Amino acid sequence: MKQMVNVLLLCAAATATLPAQTFTTLVKFNEADGATPFYGALVQGLDGNLYGTTQWGGTDTTCTAFRVTGCGTVFKMTPAGKLTTLHSFVVTDGANPYGGLVLATDGNFYGTTYAGGANGLGTVFRMTPAGTLTTLYSFAGTDGSYPVASLLQAANGNLYGTTIQGGTEGAGTIFEITLEGALTTLHSFCSDGPSCLTDGVAPYGALIQATNGNFYGTTEAGGEHGAGTVFSMAPGGATTILASFDVTDGESPYAGLIQASNGKFYGTTTTGAANSVGNVFEIAAGGTLTNLHSFGGQGGLTPYAGVVQGTDGNLYGATFGLVYEMTIGGHETVIEGLNSDNGRDVYAAMVQGTDGIFYGTTAYGGANHGTIYSVSAGLGAFVKTLPVSAKAGTSVTILGTDLTGATSVSFNGAAAAFRVVSATEISTAVPTGASTGKVQVVTPGGTLSSNVPFQVQP
Repeated sequence: MKQMVNVLLLCAAATATLPAQTFTTLVKFNEADGATPFYGALVQGLDGNLYGTTQWGGTDTTCTAFRVTGCGTVFKMTPAGKLTTLHSFVVTDGANPYGGLVLATDGNFYGTTYAGGANGLGTVFRMTPAGTLTTLYSFAGTDGSYPVASLLQAANGNLYGTTIQGGTEGAGTIFEITLEGALTTLHSFCSDGPSCLTDGVAPYGALIQATNGNFYGTTEAGGEHGAGTVFSMAPGGATTILASFDVTDGESPYAGLIQASNGKFYGTTTTGAANSVGNVFEIAAGGTLTNLHSFGGQGGLTPYAGVVQGTDGNLYGATFGLVYEMTIGGHETVIEGLNSDNGRDVYAAMVQGTDGIFYGTTAYGGANHGTIYSVSAGLGAFVKTLPVSAKAGTSVTILGTDLTGATSVSFNGAAAAFRVVSATEISTAVPTGASTGKVQVVTPGGTLSSNVPFQVQP
């Protein structure tokens, strides 16, 4: 009996120390400062602030739809929720940025607009942290049209992205573009004919580059059953369909994938699966697809947003009705229900800031034009590296929180020379003899580890 009492006391103590999950609405967009943040996740800048885009709103009244004016904005937000509009699009420099931003190694942000530009078919742009925007490329149709997803900066330093239409078959493209704006179409998806059963249609989600160097993504439609696909692409552009959804295992994935710490990939579908309202799935690099969790009822529905893996190893995401945490095995815990006041209809995945807190957006709700929210799950601070993969001698930027006074930086135990630029930024380089593993920074407040292993290239 005494042993059982002790066990119960230990369980109670463990329960009592579990971190609380706190949901906070930080910003309610009012149309003038932006409206309807869509598919693009927020990104943390070198200054520790969060940057993102809205599909509508801003100062230009040329664009009008759904009782909303403005061609979209780029904004900055402090972790406490102070919002600053950095740019309002004006059609000629792009319109309606569906995707978010990517912070590149040159310190600038890069993104796409769904429409506008020289041909009205969308653009690729660069924006300085201060808000100066340069249009790098305007799509013309044969090279793709209507980009929706955020860009990815690959290990070679170039940007990779997708369009949902255009290309030689009209069903969307995968492209590569340099930081100076030279674009190459790597793959055109197929829209008609028997051969299209082995290809996808309309890649809405952002690409990722896996630890093996290949790119991975999803298409909303196409494939053997017409319900969407998961594909891989070699750096040269050779594309392989890894899985075709068949409704029972999900249908119509709008979000891209993540590669988790176990090496497997995770994503969501918007419909299909057991309850016909979407799921979270797992897929191995070889293509074995597993339905991890089917949404339905009080557990949410229609997950347009993808998932992010937190530093605790769990997955975090949102559906049209709620924000959730999920173990890598598929057990779901509801964090917060969404409504017209705190925000509703989530299209973008959350991002975990280096303060350990998750940040996300809703397309509607709040003041009816969308919100920015945070979720504190009791996770500690960490550091991110930019880039996440490089050869010895390559310059690396470390992003973090309270980095002032740092006394050492190491790459999997190999000491590196460094310079503290600010409380949120350290400049360093991959030391000779470093191997793949976590980057660690020792600060007066403790030792901070990187959220993912840094890949040292040969």
